[in-house]
Amino acid sequence: MEVNPPKQEHLLALKVMRLTKPTLFTNIPVTCEEKDLPGDLFNQLMRDDPSTVNGAEVLMLGEMLTLPQNFGNIFLGETFSSYISVHNDSNQVVKDILVKVLKPLDVKTKFYNAETDEVFLEAQIQNMTTSPMFMEKVSLEPSIMYNVTELNSVSQAGESVSTFGSRAYLQPMDTRQYLYCLKPKKEFAEKAGIIKGVTVIGKLDIVWKTNLGERGRLQTSQLQRMAPGYGDVRLSLEAIPDTVNLEEPFHITCKITNCSSERTMDLVLEMCNTNSIHWCGISGRQLGKLHPSSSLCLALTLLSSVQGLQSISGLRLTDTFLKRTYEYDDIAQVCVISSAIKVES
Repeated sequence: MEVNPPKQEHLLALKVMRLTKPTLFTNIPVTCEEKDLPGDLFNQLMRDDPSTVNGAEVLMLGEMLTLPQNFGNIFLGETFSSYISVHNDSNQVVKDILVKVLKPLDVKTKFYNAETDEVFLEAQIQNMTTSPMFMEKVSLEPSIMYNVTELNSVSQAGESVSTFGSRAYLQPMDTRQYLYCLKPKKEFAEKAGIIKGVTVIGKLDIVWKTNLGERGRLQTSQLQRMAPGYGDVRLSLEAIPDTVNLEEPFHITCKITNCSSERTMDLVLEMCNTNSIHWCGISGRQLGKLHPSSSLCLALTLLSSVQGLQSISGLRLTDTFLKRTYEYDDIAQVCVISSAIKVES
């Protein structure tokens, strides 16, 4: 507890009494095997100790409660009760009484912009207190333009199981990573110019419980990302197979978006072969005019002459109005196998 006093010393009396919270009594179990010199002596002493749990004497936590001897800490997001008595013996007015509140959690976030309009959020949450926390809820409340999917569970036997296991405890100074995927809502996904400039993603809502079930809750401020720079024309993949056969044609679907908010483009598509990837079709064909913030989907055919993981490269888009060419390499990767090899599903 901190107080901003007047300049005179010893003129302000401050008394604080907090309604103390009990904690579980802990002891240090000392045991040995029966063949050791003490034999069963240590085990018998623990069985006779009234603070241990009957039948589980080796546990550090006992059945008794103990009251702390000091005021303790006040953590942001938790509820506490106390009596504060302030008596001013001076002839000056004391304006502020400050309560020092500690930060229980350290939250760090990272954003990953996918080739599509999806945004992945990684949230690292660290327990900054001296006692374990039960993480009751860690959720992301998205902004109005996005829908969110939590990626913190897996499906096992038709049931959703947390990736952190059945015990959602976070030990002191431990860190846990949460992952979320945000996808634009349909009414906004069609407006490339709007989604491109969106920086506000949403906010995290964190709820936890401490030793005896005291609940705490924190909400972050609105999380913001760096808007991706797609340039004037954006090319993304809508569909691509994971595995293809060597020297056999396969199909992909590309989406071309005019990210400009003012200018119409007249586009020409060129397909350049690489050492492993060969395009099938006519290169240099006209795609027509593409209006601002609009898109078109394009089905393309290609084949690979080399096995292994191959990068799809060699697409070129030219805007005939500005005589400007946009190059797209390493768009995606595909696994190429021999047709004699069968991939088990």
